[in-house]
Formats: sequence, C-alpha cells, structure tokens
Amino acid sequence: MSQEPVAATEVFKALADPIRWNIVQQVAQQEEFACSILEDTLPVSKPTISYHTKILTQAGLIEVHKRGRNYFYSLRRDVLREVINELWALAPGPRLVGESTADRGAKRPAQAPVAAAASGDTDVTLLTW
Repeated sequence: MSQEPVAATEVFKALADPIRWNIVQQVAQQEEFACSILEDTLPVSKPTISYHTKILTQAGLIEVHKRGRNYFYSLRRDVLREVINELWALAPGPRLVGESTADRGAKRPAQAPVAAAASGDTDVTLLTW
C-alpha cells in the first residue's frame, strides 16, 4: 500500500493535543484498537473522538478499518519512524540500532558489556552516528 509522504509539521500538530496524544498512546498498545474502547477511556463525547481521530488520520498517524459495524484503528509506525529520522537529521548523534522486539516498550536496566556477556544476554546494542 503506497501512500503519500507525511509532513512532519502535520504530525507534530496532530500530536500537540493531549486527547490526540492519548489516543495515539492507546492505539500503539495493540495491532488493532477498537473505537468503542476510546469512548470508555476518554473524557470526551463520541463526536469529539471522531474529530480527533479524523485529524490523526489526515496527519497519517492512524489508519481506520471497518469490520461489520465496528471501526478499528491501527498506528502507522512507519510514519512515526519517518518523523523521528527527520528529527535525528537535525541533531545527529549516537543512536540505538537493532533493538529487539522483546525490548520495545520495556524498560531494562542498563548493563555493562562485560556484565551482559557474563549473564548470557546476547542482545547487542549498536550506536551509530
């Protein structure tokens, strides 16, 4: 599925609202997120939820899928990565590469390379410039 490139400014505008940020955080937790859950977790009306999800969709951050009567949202992680890459280009520096899927979203205490090797931890963190 080929889509037009997303402008970083539109993404930032969409993420600037606390309700939309909350929606993105909730949608990011699952592959597909049911719209009906937002009605229970957000302190706003259905029309307001619809307004905010429309802005997130127009910014390219979420996709909407309809199955039967239900609507489901999924996060466009590729768009977030694109914006993050644009930010890194402004201030290049050391950057983590090769994060394992088990580490995503989980906070792990930092280990020294020797301690990691001794513990049998085979994950390697690579810093790039």
